[in-house]
Amino acid sequence: MSRIGKKPVGLVKGVSATISGQTIEVKGPKGTRSFTATDDVTLTIDEGAVKVTPRGTSKRARQQWGMARSMVENLVIGVSEGFKKELEIQGVGYRAAMAGNVLKLSLGYSHEVNFDVPKGVTVTSPKNTEIVVEGIDQQLVGQVAANIREWRKPEPYKGKGIRYKGEFVFRKEGKKK
Repeated sequence: MSRIGKKPVGLVKGVSATISGQTIEVKGPKGTRSFTATDDVTLTIDEGAVKVTPRGTSKRARQQWGMARSMVENLVIGVSEGFKKELEIQGVGYRAAMAGNVLKLSLGYSHEVNFDVPKGVTVTSPKNTEIVVEGIDQQLVGQVAANIREWRKPEPYKGKGIRYKGEFVFRKEGKKK
């Protein structure tokens, strides 16, 4: 039995859901998202909550049960609160600034890195050493944050680079004479 799948997903105030076939569409104050479940699970709405139940006892049905429930919960959280990833930039001369829909990064290269922000995500830079990625799609927010971090991952000797806020970077000791 899936412990995650057994729990119903409560629809918070201001969020509504409609099911047509295997597709659930969730509307909220931040936008609209939809998810199409596989034929191994059944989606139902009753008493202000979405319930996911497996069709049969096959291994695939049990796998899809918990995953489908998690996807529906992420839809509800996304349209009500949204998702957010915060990045920190550490290093002398490393900075970030927004110019329209382009994030300009100075990361110690001979040129400035221009990162085009994709549709569906909002990127802001409150300080020149902080980047905030926000949106209603958890996967897209995480992917954009990872793509920004990819330009200069934190290195273990001086700790310079782009890291997630609160991320621990294992530091190494340099050469000894």
